[in-house]
Amino acid sequence: MDLSKLKKPEGQVKQQRRVGRGMGSGRSKTAGRGMKGQKSISGYGHMRGFEGGQMPMHRRLPKRGFSNARFKKHFAIVNVSTLDKLEADTFTPETLLELGVINKLGDGLKVLGNGELTRKISISAHLFSKSAEEKIKAAGGAATVLAPPAKPEETK
Repeated sequence: MDLSKLKKPEGQVKQQRRVGRGMGSGRSKTAGRGMKGQKSISGYGHMRGFEGGQMPMHRRLPKRGFSNARFKKHFAIVNVSTLDKLEADTFTPETLLELGVINKLGDGLKVLGNGELTRKISISAHLFSKSAEEKIKAAGGAATVLAPPAKPEETK
């Protein structure tokens, strides 16, 4: 067996129809486009959503909603259950980056209260959920709120 000897099965490849190539081709003159109209002229092609000149659906319906993606804050998130599994007792955003718990700090570190905390830990973060703060304090630990990280100056 050789790749150069492979052929497509019989009947898979259809010969392309040559339209507009004289009377003998069977599709001369209008080349299968009909007599008149927008679709018969050369260069025809309408844009997506075109409805024959009627006001298209995407312009008839009202705009709704709002996207604040440009100013959205992106926090690195850590759950209380993840901190409970780690060996250290004191955590900062920098130590969590080194341990590989979070990939990127972004706009800061937020601690969420998913899971259980079975030991006393001390953590510094930019935000805490209410349940996370309660679980840390109930276990005898400390939750310190940090100031937001400084953003690098944008040059114009």
